[in-house]
Amino acid sequence: MAQVTFKNEPVTLLGEEVTVGSIAPDFTVLANDLSTRTLNDYEGKKKLISAVPSLDTGVCSQQTRKFNEEAANEQDGVVLTISNDLPFAQKRWCAAEGLDNVVTLSDHRDLSFGENFGVVMEELRLLARSVFVLDKDNKVVYAEVVSEGTNHPDYDKALAAFRELN
Repeated sequence: MAQVTFKNEPVTLLGEEVTVGSIAPDFTVLANDLSTRTLNDYEGKKKLISAVPSLDTGVCSQQTRKFNEEAANEQDGVVLTISNDLPFAQKRWCAAEGLDNVVTLSDHRDLSFGENFGVVMEELRLLARSVFVLDKDNKVVYAEVVSEGTNHPDYDKALAAFRELN
C-alpha cells in the first residue's frame, strides 16, 4: 500500500490498491446533474482518471486544468476528474474557471471510487491525489498515488501513458 502524507502528516488509505496490469474495479459516482455514473458509462474509451482532494484548491485546480488542456482532445479518450466535492460545487468551479468540457464527478456520497481504488484518506474523508490511466478494456496501464497530497502528480508520465494507448 502506498505511503501518503497530507501537509506532511501521515494518512491512512482505505480500500484496495489498484496496480498496473490489473483490471480497474467499477465504481458509482455522481455527475453534476446528480445522475449516477459508473466506469461502464465510459466503455470503449481510454480513460485518464484524475483524483483530487478538492477542486477548490490551487494544486487540484491546476491538475484538473492541465490534464483537460493536454488530454481532453485525445481521440477515443476521456478525462475524468473525481473528488469528494459536492456536485453543485464542482459545477460552480467549472463555471468560474470557464471550463465547459471538463467531466467532474463526485464521490462524496458513497466513496465508491475512493474505496475501490484504495485512495480514501481516512482521517480527512478526502481522496488522495492520484492518477490512473485505463485502456479501452479498463486495464490499468498507469497508476500514481502522489506521496504528499499537496504535491503535483507526474503530468508527463501520465499523459505519455494516455497518449500511447490506441
